[in-house]
Amino acid sequence: MSRPHDPPRGFFPFGNPFRLLSPKSSALSPWLLSLLTGFELLLAERLKKLIPKNKDDILTLPWMKLAMESLCETHENINTLITDLHLPVSDWEEKWVDVYLDISVKLLDLCNAFSSELTRLNQGDLYLKCVLHSLQSGSDEKKYLQSRSSLDSWRQHVNANNARIETCREVLDSLAKSLTLPNVKSSAKGKVLMRAFYGVKVQTVYICSVFTAAWSDSTNDLFDLHVSEKPLWAKVFTDMQSVVNGEIREMLSSGRSTILKELERVDASVEKLYPMIQDGVDDTVEVETFKEYVMELGIQAEKLSQGLDQLLEEVESFFKMTLSGRDVLLCNLRSSDLISGNVFGEDVG
Repeated sequence: MSRPHDPPRGFFPFGNPFRLLSPKSSALSPWLLSLLTGFELLLAERLKKLIPKNKDDILTLPWMKLAMESLCETHENINTLITDLHLPVSDWEEKWVDVYLDISVKLLDLCNAFSSELTRLNQGDLYLKCVLHSLQSGSDEKKYLQSRSSLDSWRQHVNANNARIETCREVLDSLAKSLTLPNVKSSAKGKVLMRAFYGVKVQTVYICSVFTAAWSDSTNDLFDLHVSEKPLWAKVFTDMQSVVNGEIREMLSSGRSTILKELERVDASVEKLYPMIQDGVDDTVEVETFKEYVMELGIQAEKLSQGLDQLLEEVESFFKMTLSGRDVLLCNLRSSDLISGNVFGEDVG
């Protein structure tokens, strides 16, 4: 793998990762062109779906779930493309394998960070359930005191920093530094695969940067990627990035407590309810208003919990897909004797 002191290089810094499958020419045949075009058009369609008709849908949990589903589908497509290109692992060179394994490790780290944050936020639902149980079972001073304590704990919990999310920027920076479209001259199949890989990496780095920005509430974690104009998905990606980044920056500049929409709605419900359980409810009008606020908190809390669960499932699916890809590659490498045995010996262990 590249050493830490090496300067940033392209995604495949050593040139063509494949044996010379067509040494005399790298011109794409109609068959190869069809495979590449199909892959890029599908990617363009997925990216276009991430541009909502209503900008308020950006950074809602359903939108984030759609983004992660899109990422999973793209990674599935690249696996299909490798199969369609008839490029067995035995045709890959060792240095490219090292880079692939290094990148997949970084993706697993990101998935672990995202899963930990989703789980952490969902654990806050226990505090809200305690509040709802207390307020729905009575309205005496003791119940109010318990509810205030639970709401204070919820606020402290959701506003706490997650050390794993704070490390995501470093991981994404290392991926973005090598985000260039490789130039392959001697292998037509290699040219197709590496151009497809470029699209996979652009989408992966960008979506992960949006997720990181959502949980850190910081535009410092949001990427503005400048991509090659050659791929068929380039314009759609640029348009999508402009819309999404613009909305996120607008939300953060407005001074909102959080830019995750469902979490913001729960926080708004808490803000309305807290003064009433602090001061007490006296007349009939306040009682009815109080009941409405309690009901609203229950509805918003349920939407948040369900949305976090569904997004967590997609993140875990992406983790399993990445891990499975590593396992398959390593198994194929062992069976093909492509690399020496010490790669799987003490150095790795």
